[in-house]
Amino acid sequence: MSDRIPFRVEPMLATLVREPFDRPGWVYEEKYDGYRILAYKEGDRVTLLSRNQKDCTRRFRGLAKAVAALPARSLLLDGEAVAFDRRHVSRFQLLQNLKSAPEYAVFDCLYQNGRDLRAEPLTHRRGALEEVAGKTAREGTAIFPSARLADNGLKAFQVAKRNGFEGVLAKDASARYVEGRSRLWLKFKVHQEDEFVIIGYTAPAGSRQHFGALLLGAYEDGKLIYVGKVGTGFSQQSLAELYRQFQPFIRTKPPLADPPREKDATFLAPRLVAQIAYEELTDDRKLRQPVFMGLRDDKRPADVALPEAQ
Repeated sequence: MSDRIPFRVEPMLATLVREPFDRPGWVYEEKYDGYRILAYKEGDRVTLLSRNQKDCTRRFRGLAKAVAALPARSLLLDGEAVAFDRRHVSRFQLLQNLKSAPEYAVFDCLYQNGRDLRAEPLTHRRGALEEVAGKTAREGTAIFPSARLADNGLKAFQVAKRNGFEGVLAKDASARYVEGRSRLWLKFKVHQEDEFVIIGYTAPAGSRQHFGALLLGAYEDGKLIYVGKVGTGFSQQSLAELYRQFQPFIRTKPPLADPPREKDATFLAPRLVAQIAYEELTDDRKLRQPVFMGLRDDKRPADVALPEAQ
């Protein structure tokens, strides 16, 4: 039997909802603040692909080695590369800066030893996942099954809130794996953190170098709209590195229909995506108290939708 997995998948994505809920037949997991990874183990070869099919095997060599050691000839796992702070809360910024050793929180198993599991219910896929990765969590390796928070969704939300987690993923336990956005997986957040397209920057002021703030946008009904600017969360190193990355994308006209009235603004083609933490999105669709967390090279700008709950 060949160890090759005969397909590649687009990851299943959760739909944001406004309020936590509890439903019979659903399970509730910790929502990690990390980097989505699909791990393909085909015999001795392991390939790690990001959400947009970018090969990140070299970037996460330790995780690839841990997947290679799992007890199966062929595997396709879906999960999140994460880095934890001292309170064991996942932080995207720690992962990007490699300030903490990455781990792999696995929440789905789509293929195992020649068997395509995508049409099986989540309960069966979770069983397969725990069969190959459940022991590793006790042995202290870099791979562990994603945490189930509580049987009740409302209690799961309270656990997430008490521990400072980003939010909760709610999943229909009977559902098959569906590529793309689905309402079979839903998410409700404790802390607001989303991706936004960088569409420009302002001139620096005072002692700051390179730029003052980033101008941000998101897509709504196919149009890129302005959602505000972020001027905090940068180090001297990140200011210089971002400024260098911006230069090939400078353009004379703003890439959106409602450009901000910013003096000395430099506009960019919508090619880069930033992770932003914020207090809320106001009624006029502007970010309140945003903080820059890092760049996302695993997200396509065209996929960055205005984060309004459905």
